[in-house]
Formats: sequence, C-alpha cells, structure tokens
Amino acid sequence: MSVTTAALDPSVCAPLPVLGQDVTVPLVTGGEVVYAALDYAASAPALQRVWDDVAAYAPYYGSVHRGAGYLSQLSTDLFENSRRTVAEFLGCRAEDQVVFTRSTTDSLNLLAAALPADCQVFVYETEHHASLLPWRDARVTYLDAPRTPAQAVETLERALADRDPYGPALVCVTGASNVTGELWPVKELAAAAHTHGARIVLDAAQLAPHHPVDIAELDVDWVAFSGHKLYAPFGSGVLAGRADWLREAEPYLAGGGASRKVSRRADGGVDVDWHTTAARHEAGSPNVIGVYSIASACKALTEAGFDNLVAREQELVSRVREGLAEVPEVQVLSLFGDDAPRVGVISFVVRGWNSSHFAAALSAEYGIGVRDGLFCAHPLVRTLLGSDPQDPGECGAPEAEPGERSLNAIRVSFGAGTPDEHIDRFLRAVSELVRDGARWNYRTEDGRCVPDRGEAARTA
Repeated sequence: MSVTTAALDPSVCAPLPVLGQDVTVPLVTGGEVVYAALDYAASAPALQRVWDDVAAYAPYYGSVHRGAGYLSQLSTDLFENSRRTVAEFLGCRAEDQVVFTRSTTDSLNLLAAALPADCQVFVYETEHHASLLPWRDARVTYLDAPRTPAQAVETLERALADRDPYGPALVCVTGASNVTGELWPVKELAAAAHTHGARIVLDAAQLAPHHPVDIAELDVDWVAFSGHKLYAPFGSGVLAGRADWLREAEPYLAGGGASRKVSRRADGGVDVDWHTTAARHEAGSPNVIGVYSIASACKALTEAGFDNLVAREQELVSRVREGLAEVPEVQVLSLFGDDAPRVGVISFVVRGWNSSHFAAALSAEYGIGVRDGLFCAHPLVRTLLGSDPQDPGECGAPEAEPGERSLNAIRVSFGAGTPDEHIDRFLRAVSELVRDGARWNYRTEDGRCVPDRGEAARTA
C-alpha cells in the first residue's frame, strides 16, 4: 500500500474544522493556552460537519425498523442510507454486508464468534489487542514481528503452507500500526492468504481515518474500524465484507431485530427464524446517531478530497520526524525502518526520561495532549523497546517514578483537523524539555504521573 504524495492545493487543504479547536486549558506555570490535541490514534476529535449533521437530525430521532410513524420511518431511512454510504466509502462489493457494531473491538469479536468449526487464525504479535485477543475459541498461531513488509508476507506464506490440518483459516492484520503508524502490505498479504485457501480481515482502525480503504481493490474479505477514530465519536463501529460466515453463524446477540419470526412449539419451547441480512447481528435498538455520525464522517472526508488530506498529513509526518531527528536523545520506534510509509502516528522514547513524566510535562507545561504507555499493543511495544516480554509495564500506568527509566513509550498522533501550530508547539516543547528539563515537579498518583500542585515552579 502506498501513500499519496500529490501536490497540495492550498485552497482545499486547510485543516478540517473539528470540535474543541478553540478550547483553552490551564498551564501549571500560569495562564492558559489553546489545547493541542495530538492523540488522534486514541480518539480523533469530531468533525464540525459531523456534529452539525447530528444536531440537525436530533429533533427527528425515532425508533428504527419498528415504527409506523413519520419519525420512525425517517430514522429507518437514515439508518439504511448510512449503511449504503459506508459501503460506498469502503468500496464494498455487491455481495458484501455492512454490519454496525460498537467499535473495532466489537467488530472483531463478532467475526471471532462467526468462525466456522476448526478454523485456524493467524495473527502477528504486532497487532493491537483488539485484533490480537478475540480468537479465544479458535486455534491461534501468533506470528513474530516482521522487520520488513516482504518478511511479513514470507512469514505468513510459510505459516499458512505448514498448517495442519488444512482447513478453514483466517488471517488478521492491521492496515496501519497504532504504535508506529507504518503501513502494512495489505494487498500482498491478502494475495498470500487467498493463495493458501485462507481469508483475511483488515483492522482498519488506524488506516481508515488517514488513507482511503477499498475492500475490492485490496481484495480483503472483511474490514473493521471504529467511528471514534474516524472523527465520529459516538460509540459505533463497522464490520464490512463477506456475508457467508456471518449468515451461517448464530446471532452475535439474541433479541429483537435479529429475529425474523418467533413461535411457540407444542412442547412449550420456542422456534426462531433468524435474519440472514446484517440485521442478524444487530439485535436491539441500534445506535442511530452513532451510525449516522460515521456516515457523515465518510461523506466529509470524501468531499474534502482524501488525496489532499493524505498529502497534507504526509507533510506533517515529515515535519515531525525531521524535528524529532534533531534531538539526539529521542528514539523513534519503527518496525520497517525510516523509509517505511506511515500515517500520522509516531511513537518514541527519550533517553533519560520516564515516558509518563515526559507526557505529563507536555500536557501541564505546554497544553499538549499525547499518549504514553504500551498503547494496548504490549507485545509490539516491548519488542520495539527490546525489553523482556515479562518486564513490568502497563497501558498508561507505569510503576517508575518521574526521572526513572520506564518500559513505556510516548505517542504523538494527528490527522485531518491538526493545525500547523500544534505540530510546531509540540516540536518546540520536545526540544525545550530535553534541553532544559521540566519546569515543575511531578509525582506518581494512582498510577499516573501528575504535577505536584504543592510545589512551586522551578527555574529552568
């Protein structure tokens, strides 16, 4: 998968308006500053367009699929039109289904529940826990972290060729790493999977907000992603792709909406005729607003010109990487090397700093929000840091005190709504903290590094 680097059109490539872009936060050193949200990989801010669309619909909110009233009919049309919008955004094939879920995690757990008997799953240790852990009822082969895209394909091909017995198989792979931002060779992995009679699901949680995803072009069987990373933070997700395994599986949730007909038997039991469409796995009253927000975000990104958004983001990626490279104490984490294409997700450690301490100082002294920890990808981060798999360290809860070495990292992430000033402030802050140290004292409280409110500011 390549990253578009077409020439930018300045008239259409300004940052997209997002909620919170003018929010100010207090600094421990005094005063306030506009918050720099650089934690898009966790949850991206909602696009203003999405918020406006949801606000316009909200007065017309009604039940879906079950009501005869006008608002129910309108809401049902909106819900199903959103399904078609998402299918178009993902380049779905005519026979594919779009199932609405709560998140990427929910989508992959749904697929895990639909696996045929004796299915073997192949997953790299580099995956986010959402795609590493759902396969508890299957035979799982965990693949070592590859160091090149070609090695990723070769490792998969060997594992698939050696599987015994030669039955149904599923490969799960990320499109873009939530730790390094690096793009994976999805199309090549899909070809390898299909050559060996396996299917493949793409975890696009970090890819879809940054890069066009086309199911047919990539030739993957399923795609999963979350709305809250696609500038639509309302607790909805998507599983899109082949219908057969989903149609043949027991409903993910049993209840209204999934059932087409329910009748009592003479022996007192119940017979159920389940839907064979996406409704089979969408029991209960659906999150109409969340679904509509995803569709609105899909439209907004498409109408803004995804190529231009990608090109601008690549400029920001280059600026961040070049700026961090000027600080010798900073080590950027990477699997595939400096030349690997990547989205706006970059993780690093700073020599002589506890990562949680550094992230806390960025927030308290500069108003910059980043993420520290193992990013729900513990095996990958430990591999990149060269630490023992049994070494301590948890997502966002290091045991090390400020100033002590930690086994965690710092992640900066950005996207379509990121202003240039936020990138400039971040790079300036990194340079100043490494050169001068923190201007405030910090302590560990409930597993987090926080400013010591009882301490006066120290002179830099």
